[in-house]
Amino acid sequence: MVQLSVLDLSPIADGSTAAESLRQSGDLAAHVEALGFRRFWMAEHHSMPGIASAATAVALAYVGTRTRTIRIGAGGIMLPNHAPLTIAEQFGTLESLFPGRVDLGLGRAPGTDQAAAYALRRNFQADENQFPRDVVELIDYFRGGSGRRVRAIPGEGLSIPVWILGSSLYGAQLAAMLGLPYAFASHFAPGQMMDAIRVYREQFQPSEQLEKPYVMLGFNVFAADSDEEAQLLATSVQQAFVNLRTGNPTQLPPPSAGFPDRLPMEARLILEQVLSCSAIGEPKTVRNGVHAFAERTGADELMITSQIFDPAARLRSYSLLAEAMEPVSA
Repeated sequence: MVQLSVLDLSPIADGSTAAESLRQSGDLAAHVEALGFRRFWMAEHHSMPGIASAATAVALAYVGTRTRTIRIGAGGIMLPNHAPLTIAEQFGTLESLFPGRVDLGLGRAPGTDQAAAYALRRNFQADENQFPRDVVELIDYFRGGSGRRVRAIPGEGLSIPVWILGSSLYGAQLAAMLGLPYAFASHFAPGQMMDAIRVYREQFQPSEQLEKPYVMLGFNVFAADSDEEAQLLATSVQQAFVNLRTGNPTQLPPPSAGFPDRLPMEARLILEQVLSCSAIGEPKTVRNGVHAFAERTGADELMITSQIFDPAARLRSYSLLAEAMEPVSA
């Protein structure tokens, strides 16, 4: 059975605050840990009014204090925004605080717009090989060794699994070349998913960290007591995505019955495509959707995300998923 994990963007619901969202992320992490999910990851996004996990390592430190056994990690850290040494130190600190529980997923997108990228003070004019060099430099800080002038303390000598994240063939090729596990953002950018999985598996070269390919795929789940209720819950992320695509990112809106039906046909088709990797419905519907997706892709693990307006409904969605898929991890 495919393993299940959780990706939480710490969504800021309309009328709420980042403080409330981060506390709710802690609640969610403790909840899914009790349900048996394998990992709890958070993602780096900047200048987004509806996402509270910008300072990802700090947010994960809080989540670590709310949990005991579940793996915590970044899905991901947008490495072009940072010096590799800084990330090595941050995640070395997390691993020192929560030993044996920390993952580090790395992406090459800035996770923001050009204005915020400029505010981050990083050089985005670097050549296309800068990201691979930064990944190798970061891994090298964890390896450590004598004679180094610059050392990551904490970080050096710690075993922190590094993942490559992506939504294109580029990340698949890099993960294969470096022999790292690969996570694909199919929960919002599924277009090249099957090609990326194929390229990664065909080109994979074993490494110290990993002997054979390991694929994790993002997948949206909205589970409720009825298909109709679940479809209503899903309208929040549908609205948020349309707002983002039209240049007006907002806090996570409340559900709106019939929202997709009010969109122009072109917008409706785009929405259906980008959120096509989803299971929406009562437990049996969700179970069938998850099984079908896992069978079609051969994924080793699914990273479940559920951007639901009501925190209680979000917790229940994960509970219903766990009941439907029991056990949630093999």
